[in-house]
Amino acid sequence: MADQELKSGMKRIAHAARMAAQSIADLPTEEKHRLLKSIQKQLKERQQEITGENAKDLESGKQKGLSKAVLDRIRLDGKRIQRICEGIEGIIALPDPLGEVMEERTLRSGIRLKKVRVPLGVILLIFEARPNVVIDAFALCFKSGNVSILKGGSDAAHSNVILARIITDALKDAHITPDALQLVASRDHEAVDHLLDLEEDIDLVIPRGGERLIRNVVKKARMPVIMHYKGLCHTYIDKDADIGQAVAIALNAKIQRPGVCNAMETLLVHQDIADKVLPLLAAGLKEAGVRIKGDDQVCALVKDAEPASEEDWSTEYLDLILSIRIVRDLDEAIAHINRYGSKHSEAIISENKDAQERFARMVDASSVFVNCSTRFNDGFEYGLGAEIGISTQKIHARGPMGLRELTTYKYILSGEGQVRT
Repeated sequence: MADQELKSGMKRIAHAARMAAQSIADLPTEEKHRLLKSIQKQLKERQQEITGENAKDLESGKQKGLSKAVLDRIRLDGKRIQRICEGIEGIIALPDPLGEVMEERTLRSGIRLKKVRVPLGVILLIFEARPNVVIDAFALCFKSGNVSILKGGSDAAHSNVILARIITDALKDAHITPDALQLVASRDHEAVDHLLDLEEDIDLVIPRGGERLIRNVVKKARMPVIMHYKGLCHTYIDKDADIGQAVAIALNAKIQRPGVCNAMETLLVHQDIADKVLPLLAAGLKEAGVRIKGDDQVCALVKDAEPASEEDWSTEYLDLILSIRIVRDLDEAIAHINRYGSKHSEAIISENKDAQERFARMVDASSVFVNCSTRFNDGFEYGLGAEIGISTQKIHARGPMGLRELTTYKYILSGEGQVRT
């Protein structure tokens, strides 16, 4: 009986979202902007309330023994709330994609054809310990004419609820249906399974979290899924790299925020430069508390480096652990990345233009970085305001997903009485 009630509850949420989608898709841009500015204002005014609820999640997380990386993803302080507000500002500043004419021509019949951007409809976002996603996802979905159903993880439950309340309060004040946002409060794991069965009301699902969560969603969803399984990101230091630049970029890619999907997990170093760059890099890594795993050559050059196993080359650590391998040349680096990488973020450090271009052309990834850190793979940094997720797929959307990636299109054909013969 309890499961039947849960199933019915999820069906009501999805159906309410479907009904709301009809009105949200028709809102004028100015009205959407007023709503987003209202949310932005409330985030600033209710910052103490937000951080108070967030503190409950952080304390609970500490008691449960969550890692520092997970606690970092949960944390909402003044700086991060300000960044969320800046993300909203960025979204407001972007052109409204709805109604954009992507293509227009006259057919041989004389009928005028237009290809026009329209909303996807209802988007289900399943995410773990990232409460900022509540605001980012809603803002992107709302401006692109979509309704969002959000199912957050229990580790950030208090934070998710207060942020969702700020959105629904703003919607009510603006006399816009509060059903434009649906926060699934149930902590029952079966709730997700029931939602994934509702393809008539939900148009797209985006899972953001660990590989296990994402694979489970892909397996069970009856609607399309946008995802990346993991962020196994590499940096390759070429023989023609600027050593100072290479050390700075590699350190940033690993230690700036090790628990996120665009952090470096494996470093590849050309054999001709390894004895120069590795001692400098190892000193910085050790100072930051990074545990180094390496091949035989790395272990010979770096004191205290541990032997890397085959499994290490396929591991997304999300922690202060780094695998390092010395390669013979650029082609071996590319081959390693294409075998073990996750098509997320890959970087080359080199002053050689031919090497830069070959790496960018041959590496299979949604984003390739030349002489800069993989940490820049982020919707905010790409000028998208924020992102609803990063896709490593090749159909519909790839890389950080912003407003345009949350639309599809329809053909509109206008005639003057033509009939087909």
